[in-house]
Amino acid sequence: MTNPMESERIRLRALEPEDVNILYKWENDTEIWKVSNTVAPFSKHMLRQFIENQQRDIYETRQLRLIIESKADGKPVGAIDLFDLDPYNCRAGVGILIYDQRDQRQGYASHAVSIVIRYGFQVLNLNQLYCDIPSQNIQSLALFKSKGFSVIGLKKEWTKTTSDWQDEYMLQLLNPQKWG
Repeated sequence: MTNPMESERIRLRALEPEDVNILYKWENDTEIWKVSNTVAPFSKHMLRQFIENQQRDIYETRQLRLIIESKADGKPVGAIDLFDLDPYNCRAGVGILIYDQRDQRQGYASHAVSIVIRYGFQVLNLNQLYCDIPSQNIQSLALFKSKGFSVIGLKKEWTKTTSDWQDEYMLQLLNPQKWG
């Protein structure tokens, strides 16, 4: 039986204590802040607490971060999050980061999103997944559309940048296997 958290290219795995250094690098890269709505750096102490918190149940924390690891060499290439889990309304947000530009457009994100869709619908029994994507992020928009997400709205001047305001698309994917 194959691992449902793997594809032929990647594996999604839980955060480990030794991931603190890579999270520290990723979370404190100010270039990433514009897509993660971050405005202040994270300390290693805060990240250790975050990793410890991830050991608790997803229904308690309402979020899950998984490391995207290349199966070829075991290297962490990014992270994918389920966040704002709403058990009553059976929905969650999805966010993804492939950190290094050399690892982008290599299929890692596509595989990770496919796995998270399957996990969200088949394991968590969610009715829908959604994501918010800055209008300038053409690659992410294309990725999520290729996985069946539909644009359901445009939030005008939603995010402030250092020089102007950015629009943001909201996308949604409904579970094709409706349950009772």
